[in-house]
Amino acid sequence: MILQHLNSLSTKHIILASSSPRRKEILQKIGLKFTVVPSDFEETLDPKTYSSPDQFVIATAKGKAEEVAKRLSQPESSIHPDLVIGADTCISLEGQVFGKPKNVDDAVSMLSRFSSNSHEVLTGVCILMWRSAGDDGGRWQEICFSETTEVQFAKLTQDVIKAYVDSGEPLDKAGGYGIQGLGGTLVEGIRGDYYNVMGFPLHRFCKHLSQALAGEEPAS
Repeated sequence: MILQHLNSLSTKHIILASSSPRRKEILQKIGLKFTVVPSDFEETLDPKTYSSPDQFVIATAKGKAEEVAKRLSQPESSIHPDLVIGADTCISLEGQVFGKPKNVDDAVSMLSRFSSNSHEVLTGVCILMWRSAGDDGGRWQEICFSETTEVQFAKLTQDVIKAYVDSGEPLDKAGGYGIQGLGGTLVEGIRGDYYNVMGFPLHRFCKHLSQALAGEEPAS
């Protein structure tokens, strides 16, 4: 896994193309050294135009990573990355995709839909790794994947939903809740990667990155 590669990764210039404090926290847990450069990619992709929610989050993660890689690869840039990491998270329930709530009313509506139901949390990840090619310069190797975790919500009263929304926590989180905070009190159980519900599938990321560093073809 990634543990045997941490020393070599410490010499690389790694970029996290996300302003998410949760993703930053998760990657810091494994001792990865990186610089945060939020992407300017406009998140205007329509999930309805994709065959499945996982293809939608992968496309958004790829757009974020590619925008930052292109920007930092310009000659005038003071940062020239070896590795760029992009990610995007959404919620899927009964075929409908939920991102961050637009406002308080939207957050209330989302949480009401999740009450007593199980939904899927999907995170798409795109890793761009620079491969040097001598006099020919080099190219970006692209590794993209998604992870899905099933989350079961308790039955929520309107008073509970209002109290949670009034806390302010839901407004910057996909699906209107954060499992690592007060939102964890709403969750009866999960099936899959806990970190994925936070916004970054740590195990799958480490698996794919270690395979790429070892020169192996990434497994599904």
